[in-house]
Amino acid sequence: MLMNARKAAVPNTTLSWSEDGRDWPNRESSQFVDAGGLLWHVQSLGQGPPLLLVHGTGAATHSWRGLAPLLAKRFRVIAPDLPGHGFTEAMDEKDISLPGIAQGLAALLAKLGVKPAIVIGHSAGAAILARLCIDHAIEPKLLISLNGAFLPFEGMAGHIFPPMAKLLFLNPLVPRVFAWSADRLAVSQLLRWTGSSIDREGLDLYARLLSNPGHVTGALGMMAGWKLDTLARDLPNLHVPVVLVTAQNDKAVSPELAGKIMARLPNARVETLRHLGHLAHEEKPDAVADLIFKLIDQAVHL
Repeated sequence: MLMNARKAAVPNTTLSWSEDGRDWPNRESSQFVDAGGLLWHVQSLGQGPPLLLVHGTGAATHSWRGLAPLLAKRFRVIAPDLPGHGFTEAMDEKDISLPGIAQGLAALLAKLGVKPAIVIGHSAGAAILARLCIDHAIEPKLLISLNGAFLPFEGMAGHIFPPMAKLLFLNPLVPRVFAWSADRLAVSQLLRWTGSSIDREGLDLYARLLSNPGHVTGALGMMAGWKLDTLARDLPNLHVPVVLVTAQNDKAVSPELAGKIMARLPNARVETLRHLGHLAHEEKPDAVADLIFKLIDQAVHL
């Protein structure tokens, strides 16, 4: 199951584990797993009931660098890089969609022999987990959404954003041009748009990812194939208990959307993190871990 990263041999367009991963957070917990036709980068920390972490668009396992070790005090934490992100191979263009990514993740979990008791997703990662639960690919006791993106963009954004992402994804020059311009200052300005302020290590890691054309291509591909209409329609069929954790300063996914999501979810409740933004779990991992432990203890008996 553990093997060398084939992608490390491809220059310029993809991340190299030997170079880009040399000081990757929680590197000692990393492995590379063949599943569903892809080579996945997965981190596994701790012992106990299995807990799955799924990051959002444009991120990678680095985003759990502070939170995962805290959760690993009570759980076996499993955190993959999504397809085309970080050190995981990209999917074929035809498979890049919410159902396609969910199916790929289901294949990875099957290969690992993991049936997660708790699942936690950030932003788009929460939508992936919801899709897996609705399709009965996983049956956790609790789904925790961290600023989850469950609903389609509203208004003009819903008509403009997906086609624009598709056009950018199809242009092979765009990832390289974007990557060349992704210095720390540019990345800091981009992350500030989310309403979060993260530490220097986090900025450096995002700059490393966003300066790589392969990772940028993966993020653009995921955005281009991201259609949430079907998920929004199917949300009433999500019978797993759900906690919608929103951040007061989130500028990427408005906390006000939680009310609309709750109207479709039969087993949901809302918790609000004050003074934090879209990347709340990177800003204050201690506070987010404490909240997660409280939510788990209140909701389930493990």
